[in-house]
Amino acid sequence: MSLAESPEPTLAPWREKLHEIIFEADTPAGKTFDLFLLVAILVSVVTVSLETVEGLRQHEGIFEAIEWCLTILFTIEYGLRLLCLRRPLRYAVSFFGIVDLLAILPTYLRYLLPGTQSLAAIRALRFLRAFRVFKLTRMLREASALRKAFWDSRGKIVVFFTTVLTVVTIAGPAMYVVENLKWDTESTVPSQFTSIPQAMFWAIVTMATVGYGDVVPQTPLGMLLCAMLILVGYSLIIVPMAFVSAELVGLKAVVSTQACPHCRAEGHDIDAKHCKYCGYEL
Repeated sequence: MSLAESPEPTLAPWREKLHEIIFEADTPAGKTFDLFLLVAILVSVVTVSLETVEGLRQHEGIFEAIEWCLTILFTIEYGLRLLCLRRPLRYAVSFFGIVDLLAILPTYLRYLLPGTQSLAAIRALRFLRAFRVFKLTRMLREASALRKAFWDSRGKIVVFFTTVLTVVTIAGPAMYVVENLKWDTESTVPSQFTSIPQAMFWAIVTMATVGYGDVVPQTPLGMLLCAMLILVGYSLIIVPMAFVSAELVGLKAVVSTQACPHCRAEGHDIDAKHCKYCGYEL
């Protein structure tokens, strides 16, 4: 029998129950697990943030204890996820599998790798714990619908970004030329637009927000161009959300939180008995 024809490994009932709790949220136990994990992730992100506050450095011991508790908790969670899968290696090399691993490695690495010089670099790995926030996305029922809406509207979004890049490509050089022309020969104030790339960066920031305020046009024509760019930015900023909202309205089907034990695919219909991608029983 070839490898492709080999039967799927079976799971013990308790492993199937564990899979239902960890990877799905259709049961009270699954919802409780997700809620507990959500709180742990938020505590972890807050801890990472507070560690960088200068006035809280004297509480480093408390942060250290919280960090170890959370690391042990996430290590157990990572092990249980691998344990309840038929093909754990497939999950280990997936996006969320790598995120889960990156969330726990820094705490162990800074103690396992010797050398005083290397410890300073390893300490930077602690910020990788912020990857835990990505684990929040798999708890949201609406995440699959939003992802599908973005994917279905990808063509329109590409056209939108092309339009924005075109406007920036025109406005940046135009502002550079306008601000560097000697409109007033008696003026000694140098132009703040020193190059076309810098002017294009200014145009992007101006369209997305209202600029940083450190670089502003000083000529009447430059101010007029800046005002027009801001208005264009306000007009365009709502366009991507209109595309996505239209796609979301078109998504009538309600999906469940079930994840296929075989291919890890999600987004199945609420009454589905088999995976719509690989046909495996849910």
